[in-house]
Amino acid sequence: PFPPPRAPGAMDLAYVCEWEKKPKSNHCPSIPLVCAWSCRNLIAFTTDLKNEEEKDLTHMVHIIDTEHPWDVYSVNSGHAEVITCLEWDQSGSRLLSADADGHIKCWSMTDHLANSWENTVGSLVEGDPVVALSWLHNGVKLALHVEKSGASNFGEKFSRVKFSPSLTLFGGKPMEGWIAVTISGLVTVSLLKPNGQVLTSTESLCRLRCRVALADVAFTGGGNIVVATSDGSSTSPVQFYKVCVSVVNEKCKIDTEILPSLFMRCTTDPARKDKYPAITHLKFLARDMSEQVLLCASNQNSSIVECWSLRKEGLPVNNIFQQISPVVGDKQPMILKWRILSATNDLDRVSAVALPKLPISLTNTDLKVANDTKFFPGLGLALAFHDGSVHIVHRLSLQMMAVFYGSSSQRPGEEQTIKRQRTAAPLVHFKAMQLSWTSLALAGIDSHGKLSMLRISPSMGHVLDMNMSLRHLLFLLEYCMVTGYDWWDILLHVQPNMVQNLVEKLHEEYMRQNAALQQVLSTRIVAMKASLCKLSSSTIARVCDYHAKLFLIAISCTLKSLLRPHFLNTPDKSPGDRLTEICSKITDIDIDKVMINLKTEEFVLEMTTLQSLQQLIQWVGDFVLYLLASLPNQGSPVRPGHSFLRDGASLAMFRELMVVIRIWGLLKPSCLPVYTATSDTQDSMSLLFRLLTKLWLCCREENHITEPDDTLIDECCLLPSQLLIPNIDWLPINDGIISKLQNKQLVRLQFGKAPGLVGHTVSSQFDAFVRAPGQPKIDHLRRLHLGAYPTEECKSCTRCGCVTMLKSPNKVTAVKQWEQRWIKNCLCGGLWRRMPLSYS
Repeated sequence: PFPPPRAPGAMDLAYVCEWEKKPKSNHCPSIPLVCAWSCRNLIAFTTDLKNEEEKDLTHMVHIIDTEHPWDVYSVNSGHAEVITCLEWDQSGSRLLSADADGHIKCWSMTDHLANSWENTVGSLVEGDPVVALSWLHNGVKLALHVEKSGASNFGEKFSRVKFSPSLTLFGGKPMEGWIAVTISGLVTVSLLKPNGQVLTSTESLCRLRCRVALADVAFTGGGNIVVATSDGSSTSPVQFYKVCVSVVNEKCKIDTEILPSLFMRCTTDPARKDKYPAITHLKFLARDMSEQVLLCASNQNSSIVECWSLRKEGLPVNNIFQQISPVVGDKQPMILKWRILSATNDLDRVSAVALPKLPISLTNTDLKVANDTKFFPGLGLALAFHDGSVHIVHRLSLQMMAVFYGSSSQRPGEEQTIKRQRTAAPLVHFKAMQLSWTSLALAGIDSHGKLSMLRISPSMGHVLDMNMSLRHLLFLLEYCMVTGYDWWDILLHVQPNMVQNLVEKLHEEYMRQNAALQQVLSTRIVAMKASLCKLSSSTIARVCDYHAKLFLIAISCTLKSLLRPHFLNTPDKSPGDRLTEICSKITDIDIDKVMINLKTEEFVLEMTTLQSLQQLIQWVGDFVLYLLASLPNQGSPVRPGHSFLRDGASLAMFRELMVVIRIWGLLKPSCLPVYTATSDTQDSMSLLFRLLTKLWLCCREENHITEPDDTLIDECCLLPSQLLIPNIDWLPINDGIISKLQNKQLVRLQFGKAPGLVGHTVSSQFDAFVRAPGQPKIDHLRRLHLGAYPTEECKSCTRCGCVTMLKSPNKVTAVKQWEQRWIKNCLCGGLWRRMPLSYS
């Protein structure tokens, strides 16, 4: 029915992950099978665990992180009936599940771990299967302007859309909760109060209740909710209702109102009148796009898809009334009417639909999109067919954009019907599908319960020049930077030869933003650069530098926040700001002369606090020594630390911290960094500060960087003979999948079984910077040594692999404040996952 795409490679399999076949209990796909993809790149899906001895089914919910798909968290959902809906919240940290008995459960992370979940609250409409489920809207909506992807200001590319939350608390704060539609035509709303209580109310969608086989929920900018329902028959109308939620006297109140309905075009077409008896899919094009709906009608072998739009139209007034009271300008009466935007020809039978999550703004163009953006992946929705193929079609025009042929699907021109008669086994096809939040990846679960991860090319398989492909990726990286969403699916498409270009362009775009926005995004862009540099062997050393920079920024913020003004009525500047100002003004190479200009009473802390910070202080001292000792080798960019030697801002931070540490050392000498010196009279702090200041003076002005003079290099050459140069723990071992996927070869995985490092394209480059297995491990955030075989339970970052202990061994407030920074996310913004004790 559709012409094939003009170029191959639009979609390809990145990896597949399947269940191990066990003799007595097996994971089989649940019916219906559901899955959901969060903005943090966590995927939740369902299976039924079949126990042949007891002959019963356990309804399981599985949650995976796309970077470690084998590390599946499987939980017995406790649902007595089959799970019908799964839905992530807007932050990607909570999950709703609903079943065919009316139970709705809310799952949240235990200890903020991506592989540990617990059911906290829920609601119930007893005995009434849930057919649609959604979190209430929080009022945050961003519009992407693809046509402005070349603009310099992020505010032009991504604009905040005025959108009201579904329900607000006092002061306009959005109230959290969910809405569900049941098979008997009830709508139920549950509100989560700040004290943890759940307010639930149930109301009929309309006076005349009828069976609801399919439903979907969307939101309007005015804070209302729109519910679409169908009884499953294409001869019945698709009904729409407006739902308003309010809280009156501490009780949840629901008001409903009927909106215009529609009949599918295929039922009114004489040629197709009885051809498609059942409506099998009903979806709003987006949760916050209640004016556009996608419908699919099917028979046993084929389907047809239609896209409809709700529009305001002028009501024609009869001539008789026109003469009595002429209609002028805006006074013409308006009505809302559904109009068909597009429809497909007859297709193979559709088994699943996945809608894009990118909020692309199509300004006045509807079906006409600018030439340079018409292949943009976020414009397409995915249709999976019973023959195993997947089509990406434009979300409004339904024109073909890309196609993927599964193992059992037939290419155009093959004798499909003859082959079908010969095969007795049913064809393998996706029963549930989800697009990632940038539409660059697609997850599908097939009829055997296998998870497939597909890449969707940024150019949709069309031959675009390198600059256009890079521009698409850069635009989506910027979108993730602004929203805080995880960018794993973008990294799927980054080849080693793109890394340098992308990092430079990302930095250029960041530097064009205003100072306030740069400050907000300062750590996120460093984490983004680190994840990109990991994908190329020529930039791998820079990953170490970016992680060290994140650590330095965090230590600097924490240590400065401990400083307190001596008098409460001090000027606007905090002690930390004054420290920065004085250190930048006074360029003296003598640490004691810089100290004299500071109010030392602002630096007074309790002795226990100073001692508890020793590990962080030691890292600062060790890193400064390592940097200065590596200055004579600065011609080698493959050495970690190279970029710091030209980074005036980072060197200034180290200089400020050295001054703070020097003052604290006068109060509590045991908190000072420990150096192994060849001379007992050596003042190591003074020596390092002097050399660091000289190096900083060479690059303090970004536009006027000078080379270090020979005297400084000679002094740095002598450092190894004066002080023992420490080994720096650069990187944890990264066991993720992303670097194994670069050669575009399909990777086969098994749930519950970690793969080996075979095929790791840049693993040999990592070896110089990571600890080998069996060597002593380190807590990367607390800088504590854990031993070769740690006995403490640890957690690791899903993105950078950073390891830290799960439980805090500290009781001092200052260290707890440091640990609290990383309770939800790692330095790089990645989620935590629990590690087995045998991780060494």
